[in-house]
Amino acid sequence: MPKLYLSPSTQDWNPYVTGTGSEEYHMNLLADALEPYLVSNAITWVRNSPDMTAASSIRQANSIGGFDFYLALHSNASGAGSEGTNRGIIAFYYPTSANGQRAAEIFAARLREVYPLPDLVRTQSTTALGEVRQPQAPANLIEIGYHDNYADARWIESSNEQIARALARGLTEYFDLPFIEPQPDQFGVVSTSGTALRLRDYPGTQGAVLAMMPNGANVTVHGAWEGWYVVHYNGAVGYAAQAYIAV
Repeated sequence: MPKLYLSPSTQDWNPYVTGTGSEEYHMNLLADALEPYLVSNAITWVRNSPDMTAASSIRQANSIGGFDFYLALHSNASGAGSEGTNRGIIAFYYPTSANGQRAAEIFAARLREVYPLPDLVRTQSTTALGEVRQPQAPANLIEIGYHDNYADARWIESSNEQIARALARGLTEYFDLPFIEPQPDQFGVVSTSGTALRLRDYPGTQGAVLAMMPNGANVTVHGAWEGWYVVHYNGAVGYAAQAYIAV
């Protein structure tokens, strides 16, 4: 299943003009809102912590390895002398990364659906940002609004769920997975005629087999889509045929 490195900003020195907290605080709230969508869509992840830096987040991601994507969440600020004058969203990617560019375009399209000024959502290549230049995996750094602009700051504060859902839809589109809304976890039991049930990396018989789940095995069901469950079993997360799991 897709493996994501999630890097919300650790910049606690960037205050929101509304006085409600810092860039670090609000981007971590957004990451919190995103996590249930990752669970329901069978995307595994590792997340940095607020005591880290961008540099240590990159080092951790590269040290662990095996990530399919690196997503950094930030909010922006205008330059000195123009504080509060800019608005918009920028999805940054490294110029030679085709997958990074593709992801940025997907995220931008989804964020245009929720941002009040869609014409101000754009993509941009850069070599200046470590979090798109240095990760081993394809990477985006998304500047979600300007925290020194009152209207943008208020929108971020009031739109965590909308933004998280847009990001999740972008991730599933990038990974070529169906989008599944979060639902409460359910306890399930594999119920077959005695044969093992396949846990797959895609909701279809063409999906690669991740694990074989014996009859009677206990599983956790995170979501459902067109006859398939998103299932956690013995440390693996994937899709299993709904007809053979009793919940």
